[in-house]
Formats: sequence, C-alpha cells, structure tokens
Amino acid sequence: MLVIVWEYMARPERLEEFEGLYRPDGEWVELFKNSPGFVSTTLMRDTRDPHRFVIADRWMSEESYEAFKREFANEYLALTERGEKLHRAEHLIGRFHFVE
Repeated sequence: MLVIVWEYMARPERLEEFEGLYRPDGEWVELFKNSPGFVSTTLMRDTRDPHRFVIADRWMSEESYEAFKREFANEYLALTERGEKLHRAEHLIGRFHFVE
C-alpha cells in the first residue's frame, strides 16, 4: 500500500470550494475512482489553523498510482490547475508504506 501525504494552506475566501474539491466525495476522488489501484482519500483539517489541511491518498501500489497519472494526465492537470486557485501553498510531505 502506498500513502501519498500532502499539506495545503487553503485560501480563506475559497475554503468551501477547496474542501469540495479535495474531500472524499469530491472531484479528485471521482477521478481517482477510474483506477482499480485507488483505495481511499482522507482529508484532515488542522485543529488550530482552519486553513491548513493534510490529505492522505491511498493506492494499492506506487505502480498503480503512476499508471493512473499517465492514463489520466489531462484530467489530472485540469484539476491541479483548478486547485491552485483554491490554495496558497501546497507541499508534498511524502510517499509512505505501512510498516507491519
């Protein structure tokens, strides 16, 4: 299992739109569902800063995630560009595997 973790600082005036795009029933997840390798997304809001979010996307493997990005490159880019208008900072925290 691959978990990709992102940190975002949402624009205060676009907070509702940001949540709508990135939450588990949002457009990113609808796009991800086109891949059999997608597992789930979790959107978390910081308890002290209501504009700071962490997102964890779970995929069956790194290969399935990379294959998805190749197959849906145009759609991925369109959502990325849309998201850039909704946040003022984006940071890839990293790619992780569960330790068992």
